[in-house]
Amino acid sequence: MVLLVVEALLVTSTPAVAGPGQTQLQRDLDALRELGITGALARLETTEGVQTARSGVAELDTARPVPGNPLLRAGSVTKTFVATVVLQLAAEGRLSLSDPVERWLPGVVAGNGNDGRRVTVRQLLQQTSGLYDYAYDIYPTLSTPEDYRRERWRVAHPDELIALAMRHAPADQVWAYSNTNYVLADMSINSVTGHDWTTEVREQIIAPLRLRRTTMPGTWPFLPSPHAHNYQQWTSGGPLVDTTIAVRALDSGADGSIISTAEDLNTFITALVGGRLLPAAQLADMQILVDTPPDPRGHTGYGLGLYYHPLPCGGGSWTHGGHGLGYNVEVTATDDGATRLTVAEFSRSFDPATEDARAAARRTLIERAMCD
Repeated sequence: MVLLVVEALLVTSTPAVAGPGQTQLQRDLDALRELGITGALARLETTEGVQTARSGVAELDTARPVPGNPLLRAGSVTKTFVATVVLQLAAEGRLSLSDPVERWLPGVVAGNGNDGRRVTVRQLLQQTSGLYDYAYDIYPTLSTPEDYRRERWRVAHPDELIALAMRHAPADQVWAYSNTNYVLADMSINSVTGHDWTTEVREQIIAPLRLRRTTMPGTWPFLPSPHAHNYQQWTSGGPLVDTTIAVRALDSGADGSIISTAEDLNTFITALVGGRLLPAAQLADMQILVDTPPDPRGHTGYGLGLYYHPLPCGGGSWTHGGHGLGYNVEVTATDDGATRLTVAEFSRSFDPATEDARAAARRTLIERAMCD
């Protein structure tokens, strides 16, 4: 893998795809890209039609634009798919959200004060279990580009990830994002159905909605074409490193591994909030919110695999994002599903101020698109 040393100035000077007469969506995407992002994409669908915007390049040192509907890593948007499957099982009476994790996974959540009898399936989906996020133990092993190139090939199976989490005492059972919760959700699905989450997602969501370009690659780390390359910046002002190859320990499971397109993700979120995937009772359960801390994205609550984002024009949207080394994706839909939007960025920084600025610009884009 070549280390690409590109100053932020060179990235932001990349021309946008659209020219004179560009839409507000295009202008807002350009403003987001100008914060040092190599390439970005937005797809907005309303009752009046489809708008798409692209900005930047698909690969540094080339003039290739971002593809029109590329394959992209959806990251933690995967959690919304998994939560939907669990709620489908609840609707069928095959499990209950009030079931303790111990019922389905005896002895798995144990040690150092962790107790599967005190954590419910609902708390897993709601991110209120208090269980330690195993990813906090993996990210320190990726502290340099050299670490990434070495560690990306390592495979970590779900039981290994849970073992990492169980080394740590649980926190209070208030809202705290933890990838561990959705690894356990996958293991619970397996216990109930006899197969893992990928089979259920494929049969219950992907096939009925005809999401032909949505896949679950498992430990296969390569991103199919057409795609834009992903780039991670480890230090402020430092080089951009091509991270298109996934980190298998982080990007292989039920907490964040789906590959999809903006078109497919819009179809999924519309079907979900529109009641096509869940009975009314389970959709209502999914949309019961707990408070989340304030953040630049504008989210104010979390349900079961869904955030809520109040809109300045009134009402709100249901949303989930996903990110990993070099990419960020957010998919959102209004309450009725009539307006839906997916935004994808193909580079990230470990600098918090940079990421906060990008989150604020993304929020502006999303709120304007959903309201206008």
